[in-house]
Amino acid sequence: MIWKRIFGRSDRDEVPFALYRALVAQARLPGLYIHAGVPDTLEGRFEMVMLHAFLVLRRLKATGETGRGLAQRIFDIMFDDMDQSLREIGVGDLSVGKKIKKMAQAFYGRVAAYDAGLDSVDDTTLEEALRRNVFAEMEVATGQVAMLAGYMRKSVAVLSGLSDGDLFEGRIAFAEEPHAPAILAEGPIA
Repeated sequence: MIWKRIFGRSDRDEVPFALYRALVAQARLPGLYIHAGVPDTLEGRFEMVMLHAFLVLRRLKATGETGRGLAQRIFDIMFDDMDQSLREIGVGDLSVGKKIKKMAQAFYGRVAAYDAGLDSVDDTTLEEALRRNVFAEMEVATGQVAMLAGYMRKSVAVLSGLSDGDLFEGRIAFAEEPHAPAILAEGPIA
């Protein structure tokens, strides 16, 4: 809630807030929507925040108890932010709690699906999870699901390359945003 943001914030909270701001900024990169085909809608943006939060929390959990505590603080900040956002767009007070509960359940479902996909030896499981969650009920251009799966795998590698100290100091990095595939010209260029 807004009062927690103003009065309840301590130096201890600066790192999770910095990490949350960074993952939200990454979730808004145009390449995700233009090239990877993520729908530029409220739902599409929600999916990208969930995806990036998943990537960060997965990395933090690998650091042990300190990382799990930091992951929990990011999770709390994320859902406080979503609570506030729902209120700002006019969702009634009585409905907000139910919607947040549904969002949390959706997040946990994605965590299980994305973990299974990333732990799989090929991209089939991960691409199926992305189709169900990010691209639900829409046509996707050839290669866009694979592009997003590749972006996730590259981001896992980038995040794994960061030191635990970087994370605990609020520094984070992801893979480069998706770009349009190179088009090879046929024949001589006039």
